[in-house]
Amino acid sequence: ATPMMEQYIEIKAAHPDSLLFYRMGDFYELFFDDAEKASRALGIVLTKRGKHQGLAIPMCGVPVHAADDYLQKLIGQGFRVAVCEQIEDPAEAKKRGGKSVVRRDVVRLVTPGTITEDKLLAPSESSFLMALGRVKGGAEQRSRERGSSTGNQGCFALAWIEISTGAFRVAETSADRLLADVFRVDPRELIVAEPVFYDPELKPVFDVLGRIASPQPPSLFDSASAAGRIARFFEVATPDSFGTF
Repeated sequence: ATPMMEQYIEIKAAHPDSLLFYRMGDFYELFFDDAEKASRALGIVLTKRGKHQGLAIPMCGVPVHAADDYLQKLIGQGFRVAVCEQIEDPAEAKKRGGKSVVRRDVVRLVTPGTITEDKLLAPSESSFLMALGRVKGGAEQRSRERGSSTGNQGCFALAWIEISTGAFRVAETSADRLLADVFRVDPRELIVAEPVFYDPELKPVFDVLGRIASPQPPSLFDSASAAGRIARFFEVATPDSFGTF
């Protein structure tokens, strides 16, 4: 692989769940599987550039000046996009040697549930980002204590936010109500604790939800860690003064 392609592969490896918009001059280029997906989603020409491990590399691109229009189309179809920019002047790269590659890095992650730019938001629609995790001591435990037959369904917590307005809600649900409750909110993006996402009993739910749902490390759903982050953000010893939530 060329030094540039090695750089691309390294950056892409850090963002496996996103399409990588890789800045090359006046275009954002996409390669390999990303190029094939973007070509189909955007209706743009798929070409090839060089070879990797003996195989031609699929490639497509979009002009930088029109990038927001293409981002809007991709976000509307549930894709996540990592925007990788050149973070140094090409002249600086040349000073390091003829084969040096311009430094690049991801400077922006664009996902259906985290957009705030007016140009990417649909004026008449909410863009909720929802999180889903399993909880202990909720409806499941109470049902078992009452001898209910629904106790084995499992208990889950849902939290959703409209980042552009700050509107935030939480709710408790069960396995049998999960899909209906998600559809009721109609989030643009759903992040799910990995143990829940890969639970075989819930596979039919995530098969229906499709691309809007993505697995995330369970550490992100740990309540003790979350309480610590809240306390640090608000510069308080504990979040107890904010009440129970």
